[in-house]
Amino acid sequence: MMNALGTGAWPQQALIGRGLVRHRRLRPKLHEFDYRSYFLMLPMRRLRREPCAALHRNRSGLNWLAFHDADHGAGGPDSLAWIDSMLQSEGIADADGEVWLHCFPRVLGFAFKPVSFWYCQRADGSLAAILVEVNNTFGERHCYLLQGEGAEALSYGRELQARKVFHVSPFCRVAGSYRFRFMHSSSSRTLARIDHEDEGGTLLQTSVSGRLQLLTHSSARAAFFAMPALSLMLVARIHWQAIKLALKSLPFFGKPAAPEKFITR
Repeated sequence: MMNALGTGAWPQQALIGRGLVRHRRLRPKLHEFDYRSYFLMLPMRRLRREPCAALHRNRSGLNWLAFHDADHGAGGPDSLAWIDSMLQSEGIADADGEVWLHCFPRVLGFAFKPVSFWYCQRADGSLAAILVEVNNTFGERHCYLLQGEGAEALSYGRELQARKVFHVSPFCRVAGSYRFRFMHSSSSRTLARIDHEDEGGTLLQTSVSGRLQLLTHSSARAAFFAMPALSLMLVARIHWQAIKLALKSLPFFGKPAAPEKFITR
């Protein structure tokens, strides 16, 4: 059963997860779906010291599965350096432990990453911050920085909130807030859940979940052949679901200007 354990029981190596993406819209008409998917869970500090041969990091060409630092943060060549600098600028000086990045891979040289999660730990393994990195289909990116409040420490399993400020779907206004919950278990399962609420209550319930295993040439090959066009399918499915929502006559909202600040706390 999923619990609120940290990542201390995981192998401190690059991992790959295989599981489901779920989406459920409650209003004004019910609309739900789930898709099989796979994703990476990367210990970024460990990978700086000891690269993973199966990762194909920052390599050009049509690699089965790859990771490019430029797909994250400010688009530079070292995404770990970017997040360390960002955390310092936001006054978070104790994220000196491992930084786990939960993201979709590049597949055959193509990437689209609707959402990625950075779990920034202290040296003792506790959470100093979580960064939720969101990309929309208009080529824009925004980040939500989550921390504990007051005497309540940040921890896996705890519900976190942020005000919605970034346009994602033309069928949702930029209004309301997100409720986040991140669960990791010692049985190598992980779940990231995001619910969108507005003045009418819960509007959307979404999640990414799966079981983790070591990222090797064999596990990468198995994931790829189970779904050879993952990145293209992510984009195609977003547009297909948009067509289905339009056919249900849901209200359409134009895209507002992007937020002035790249980071929302």
